[in-house]
Parts: sequence; C-alpha cells; structure tokens
Amino acid sequence: MMVIMHESATAEQVAHVVARVEEVGASAHVSTGERVTVIGVIGDREELTALPLEAMPGVERVVAILKPYKLVSREFQPADTVVDVRGVKIGGGHFAIIAGPCSVETPAQVLEAARAVRAAGGLMMRGGAFKPRTSPYAFQGLGEDGLKMMAAARDETGLPIVTEIMDPRDLDVVYRYADVVQIGARNMQNFLLLAEVGRLDKPVLLKRGLSATIEEWLMAAEYVVKEGNRQVILCERGIRTFETATRNTLDLGAVAVVKLASHLPVIVDPSHATGRPDLVLPLSLAGVAAGADGVIVETHPNPEHALCDGPQSLPTAAFGEYAGRVLDLARWVGKSVA
Repeated sequence: MMVIMHESATAEQVAHVVARVEEVGASAHVSTGERVTVIGVIGDREELTALPLEAMPGVERVVAILKPYKLVSREFQPADTVVDVRGVKIGGGHFAIIAGPCSVETPAQVLEAARAVRAAGGLMMRGGAFKPRTSPYAFQGLGEDGLKMMAAARDETGLPIVTEIMDPRDLDVVYRYADVVQIGARNMQNFLLLAEVGRLDKPVLLKRGLSATIEEWLMAAEYVVKEGNRQVILCERGIRTFETATRNTLDLGAVAVVKLASHLPVIVDPSHATGRPDLVLPLSLAGVAAGADGVIVETHPNPEHALCDGPQSLPTAAFGEYAGRVLDLARWVGKSVA
C-alpha cells in the first residue's frame, strides 16, 4: 500500500508513520517528491489493515497498490526516476548513448573504442570483462585485467563504465572499477545476485530475460529496489520468439508499456536484439521514438577480429554517423542529450 502524506506533513510525522509500520514487521520505503511524500509499505496485509494509518498526523490518505511490483510502479512514484552516473543522467527527459566493445580484449582496443564513443557524443562506455557464453569453450572474458583496461580508458576519456557481473563472489572486484553494474539477460532472475546489488550503492542496469514477461522483468527490478537501491535502469535487449530473421526480437512495445507502468528509465539494446549491424540504427531510432531513455550498442575497432559478437558490432569508424542520427532524433522528441 501507499501512505500519501499531506503537503504540510513534517519530517517527524513521516518518521512516526515509518516507525509504526516497522513495529508490525512491515518495511517502509519513503519517496519524497517536490510537493508530497509517499511511503510505500510492504508487509502482512492483516497487520497493516489493523493499523490506523489514516488517523495518524500528517497522513492524507492510504491507497492500495494492486500490482505485484510495488516500489517500481508509477502508483508508488508518479515522477520519473533519474539515475545519475558521475554526472551523466538517464531518465526524466535525459537520454544517453552507451557504447563499446562486447568484450574487453586489449588496452588499445578499449581505448580506441572509448575515444570514438566520446567523440561521437556517447556518454558512457560498455565492455565485458566477465562474459556469460552459451558454449563453455568460448571466450569468457579477461576478468580483473579487463576491468583495469576499462578504468584506464575512463581515466582518459571521462566515460563512466558499464560492465556485467555474473557471480556474487565477484562483487568486490567489479564494484572496485564499475560505475554501473549490469545484470545480464541470463541472470535477470538470479534473485540472490539481485538482492546483493540491491544492498550496495551503485547504479544497476537490468536486462530483460530472453523469455521473460514484462511483469517478471519488473519484479526482478523490485528485488533490487526492495533492498534499498533505487538506481535501476531497465534494458530491453530482445526476447526469444519464433522469428529467425534476427538473433532475437526487439520488443519495442515493452518500452512503451514499461514507461507507463514504471518510473524507472528504460533503454534498448539493438545490437543483441538483432545480431546484425545493418539493423542497429533503424531499431535504435525506433526505440527513441517509442520513448526509450537511451541505447546501449556495441562498437569495435575491427569487428572482423572481435573475440565476441563481432558480427553485430558497429565499426568505430562508422560510429560517429550512427550516433549523430540517434542524437538528432532524441533531441527532436524533446530529450536532453548532454
């Protein structure tokens, strides 16, 4: 349920409601807006019903939340969440291009890609140091050595780092270098991992699972937010369907649906969705038109020799043209791109 406080409610009155809620074993999540404060309450329905919440000083009304996801819903927080990553904002009208190689390979490769992303107007750099691969014989990433290469590129270009974590045992090393921690599609319902990143103060990029419904995706985000971390960026990266013309099917309808259902920012990943570089631009533009708050794409200095996902990567030599088209449309639909 939501406890909506009066505009004139004091901090002491908010604290009193939180304390009473916690007395019955429920959890309270306070969201302070420009005009009013909303307290999201999660706990035993019977215990909460017995509380005289509406009679407490400062309370305007109590509203039941019917959706299974509570804290990430628009009902709990009508205003868009804006995630700030070292000064780069996503959500609430702010748009960002996140780009870089699928896998970190060499210092020169990472730095060349980062320079191209920065020159083209990209605001964050992606790159994999720990890679979940279908085949156990495929390249699995360079681990901490790869993270060090990305950190060196960040030092030169100023681009914050987005990188994936696969195992809670790697939390310390990944958090030492990353600015945004990515939960990949295959780990979307790794609930232990979701809870762990929810307890730490680091933005999380949560990709939709290959066969996940929108509700399941939002429930996964709820696992993170419930633990206290509200800095969540959702990523539609394509789902598994019967269609074989593309690697996956980019669900642009999901972008529009989630923007209505949740206050969290949503970005699209046309690289993994299509598996084809010639489709990355049109589907990036379609994502912007559908309301996405950003795109995350793969670019590599020499895709032909990439150790991972070369066929879907944009050459860095062509990245500037791609980014210019995407940023032009983002500006046209009213987004801030810097």
